[in-house]
Amino acid sequence: MSSHTWTPDALWSERQNYRGTCWRLVEAQHRVSTLKLVDNLDEQALLEDIIEETKPNIPPECQHLDYLFATPFRYGAPYPYGSRFRRAGHTPGVYYASETAPTALAEMVFYRFLFYAESPQTPWPDNAAEYTAIAARIQTSSGLDLTEPPLSDDAAAWAHKTDYSACQALADTARNTKLQALRYRSVRDPKGGANLAVLDCKAFEVAQPVDRRNWRIRIGAYGAQALQEHPRLNIEFGRQAFDDPRISALNWDRQAN
Repeated sequence: MSSHTWTPDALWSERQNYRGTCWRLVEAQHRVSTLKLVDNLDEQALLEDIIEETKPNIPPECQHLDYLFATPFRYGAPYPYGSRFRRAGHTPGVYYASETAPTALAEMVFYRFLFYAESPQTPWPDNAAEYTAIAARIQTSSGLDLTEPPLSDDAAAWAHKTDYSACQALADTARNTKLQALRYRSVRDPKGGANLAVLDCKAFEVAQPVDRRNWRIRIGAYGAQALQEHPRLNIEFGRQAFDDPRISALNWDRQAN
């Protein structure tokens, strides 16, 4: 699919500086989901430690990071499905994020719609789901920008909606060349915002999230509505927001629980 053969030397020659803040959404219950199983905070901390021991190892170079940043880099368990810049199987991790919270929301909403498209008998949820948008500060002198020439000449390969083979091959070569991050256009964001694929924990400038925002996202027959309270921001994704045949064929008329 790619019109170029991107050798290690060719990619290395295109490296550039990148510094910015990127956003990723996580379920808001990620910190309190175990609290209902215990009687106090000390017991919760003990339970979290026990659970942590059962999880795959975090690479030494990532252990200083907040667990929300380090989790995608855990090794030891096979990655069940391939993603845009990561192959399935026992493969190195990738931290995916977006340059703006609205782009991160678009990514999240798309995959929520896709879940319901692939599960046509599942009713719409009754209530909005709560998410936390976390902000990471990224800084690297070894980044690639797939939205700029000459890499953008292969935009069709980097932005294919379902075939990730060219992106995965690029990521393999980038890793072998010690490149740390890939900037690329979001295929899911209707406004074409940019995403970041962080390949190396060393690209995190700050070990902890530099900002957090709470979002409520309602999915239903009329699309999706996302609301942030502080600062106040509302974003809506209608039925036709995503140019994807899988979403277009979604059973919108199903009932809620």
